Amino acid sequence: MKVIEYDRPKAVLYARRWAFGRNPMYYDFGALGGDCTNFISQCLYAGCGVMNYTPVFGWYYKTANDRTASWTGVEYLYRFLIANASAGPFAEEVPPAGLQRGDVVQLGRETGDFYHTCLVTGFSAGGIPLVAAHSYNAFARPLSSYSFEKLRCLHIAGVRLPENEE
Repeated sequence: MKVIEYDRPKAVLYARRWAFGRNPMYYDFGALGGDCTNFISQCLYAGCGVMNYTPVFGWYYKTANDRTASWTGVEYLYRFLIANASAGPFAEEVPPAGLQRGDVVQLGRETGDFYHTCLVTGFSAGGIPLVAAHSYNAFARPLSSYSFEKLRCLHIAGVRLPENEE
């Protein structure tokens, strides 16, 4: 499969545009457990333009009722990005120092339960990641201002095109 570069500036611009609002093309899952991963999937899609329409294990959104769990679920997005060998974005887990704009961070409890997904929008003068998020709307919020016990840093390594688009 052909691999293309992830457009980090487009992902961050999308985050800036919709951090304090909701894109009407997507359902707001805020009342159903949170909208954070839905928002970050939208940002990722803005930066890659490729969904993976594999039933169950892919990563796509058509409607609120026709989507994969990876589009809206913290753990499912992680599993998709780390294991994806097909169409769409793919990632590798890195230490915080390996993060770039447009990458994904997930916050968790000591038990290993991860509950929140954010997009890196930049870095403070001290190198602290600044993030965008939904559920608690934020843009360029210092990651250090969140309360969490575990952190997963996902560097988006690239985007694979569907075989029919190579």
